[in-house]
Amino acid sequence: MNETDTKRDQVIAWEDEYESGVYGKQPIVLVRGEGARIWDADGTEYIDCIGGHGAANMGHAHPAVVAAVKAQAERLFLAPNGFYNDKRAELLAELVRVAPPGLSRAFLCNSGTEAVEAALKIARLYTERTKIISTMRGFHGRSMGALATTWRKEYREPFEPLIPDVSFVPYDRLERMAKAIDDTTAAVIVEVVQGEGGVIPGSADFLTGVQALCKERGALFIVDEIQTGFGRTGRLFASEHYGLRPDLMTVAKSMAGGVPMGATLIAEHIGALPGHVHGSTFGGNPLACAAALATIHAMGEEHLPERAAELGARLLEAFRALDAPVIREVRGLGLMIGIELRERSGAYLAALAEQGVLALPAGATVMRFLPPLVISEADIETVIEKVAVVLAA
Repeated sequence: MNETDTKRDQVIAWEDEYESGVYGKQPIVLVRGEGARIWDADGTEYIDCIGGHGAANMGHAHPAVVAAVKAQAERLFLAPNGFYNDKRAELLAELVRVAPPGLSRAFLCNSGTEAVEAALKIARLYTERTKIISTMRGFHGRSMGALATTWRKEYREPFEPLIPDVSFVPYDRLERMAKAIDDTTAAVIVEVVQGEGGVIPGSADFLTGVQALCKERGALFIVDEIQTGFGRTGRLFASEHYGLRPDLMTVAKSMAGGVPMGATLIAEHIGALPGHVHGSTFGGNPLACAAALATIHAMGEEHLPERAAELGARLLEAFRALDAPVIREVRGLGLMIGIELRERSGAYLAALAEQGVLALPAGATVMRFLPPLVISEADIETVIEKVAVVLAA
């Protein structure tokens, strides 16, 4: 056994022994990344189509993000929210500038789950109502509030009772949503594209229809852009494809180029919030704010949303053209693509990893592809080639 094997085995042994056990793991020790490529402890190189579960839109070690983090780390890591901070102020102004129209404030936090928690609390406080409507197959996080709006029963049932007055409506079924929303509804929370639910894009009629119903009946329209935000679908925010104007929008994952960060964007008519609504010790820390500013600027300068649209269209077209009977359907938007199979996807994902491409599941039968938006055209063609080999087997 050589030194590399010893190091790899030690890492695996330590994580297996000391970590909580909540994560199922592949026997790969990742140690370095650059752009859309990632390397394990053995030096094996992979094309990364997991993209940190959608948190690596900028790729690994993007020079602009690295430089921003290095510079800020030499100045100030933390600034309590009871004080003003230059980087936080810059980021807040930039978020409002690039957000869909009508969103004029932001609560900064550390993750998507925290952003959803804040949105639910704001909705209940603002409307003085309690009822929340989510969608079947939707995923919004696993803290006790966000978990109540997450569909999969294996996530929810062991922890019930969760917050009350949450119900689920079939996704993309406007007539069912129209029956569910009433004058006791505080908010409806939807994803523009369901990610964990199987990479299912919503129709324009459904999304704009839900928005109209919320406005008509006094409920807040919450759009979850945690996975779709920051260029993933071919626009900076997926809401832009349909001209949506949410009352609250949750973002996270790729917001800060891989540095943990989240935010709840708040419509102007809601206004400033009282201090008891929510809080976060690390939310809006200068280090993460510097990374987020660098991310947003680089996305614009490098035209990454446009790149996602172009390369995503190529990937979608090629996957749909594959002659593989195991494929039931291919769907997606931008560089957020799912291949639904007629059988479980696990063995195919493992075979794809052996071919040098890492992808992830979305439910039991869907292969999900979330490559960094900086992925090269050559790597896209390699992914297509390797997927064809695996699915033809």
